Amino acid sequence: MEQRSGSGDDGGTARAGGAGGAGGAGRAGGAGPAQGQASDPRVAAARYRTDGAAPAADAPTDNRTAAEMRAWARTAIDQAIARGDFDDLPLAGKPLPGLAGDTVDPDWWIRGLIEREGLTGLAPPALSLRTEHATFEQTLDGLFSEAAVRAHVDDYNARIIEARRQLRGGPPVVTPTRDVDAEVLGWHRRRIERRQREAAAVPPPPPSWRERRALRRELRRRRA
Repeated sequence: MEQRSGSGDDGGTARAGGAGGAGGAGRAGGAGPAQGQASDPRVAAARYRTDGAAPAADAPTDNRTAAEMRAWARTAIDQAIARGDFDDLPLAGKPLPGLAGDTVDPDWWIRGLIEREGLTGLAPPALSLRTEHATFEQTLDGLFSEAAVRAHVDDYNARIIEARRQLRGGPPVVTPTRDVDAEVLGWHRRRIERRQREAAAVPPPPPSWRERRALRRELRRRRA
């Protein structure tokens, strides 16, 4: 009986040890991937995009009600009006650019800021290409050969196609590509028209001394 009891105890101990070992291993194995995900920067970035940044423990909290917030906003606006912050605004009484008409530019504010400040290299491709599209003909008119015009149009179209892939993110690219032959014809036409206007604007040369003498003789003949 003692032998059976001992063997039973040994078996129970073995089974308990095996179960405990298996359970512990399972728990350790289950904790491993979770810990790896917590330290994975890609998972942390995805969690930040979904949940936002967690506030700090000592971050101040705003306990104001919605009515108090509206009152604070009205007070701030009234103080700004009293200071004259809204006087003589550039677009006072006028529609905002990008928000008038049938089409609305979702990036009208940042696009206007870039144009006003002359910022370069900061806008996403969708905005920089729109700005380049608006002044495309003026840019071509500054080139001096047909080969340079073709190279510029080819580079412009290639950058639009690359931006449409959205590899860098940002707003959608709606800027159309340009037909190379049509742009070359337009460049030649504008160049001829510009030369004609310049030639018409040049004043005629003053008459030579022979022309002045012939004019004086003609005047004397008419008076006689």
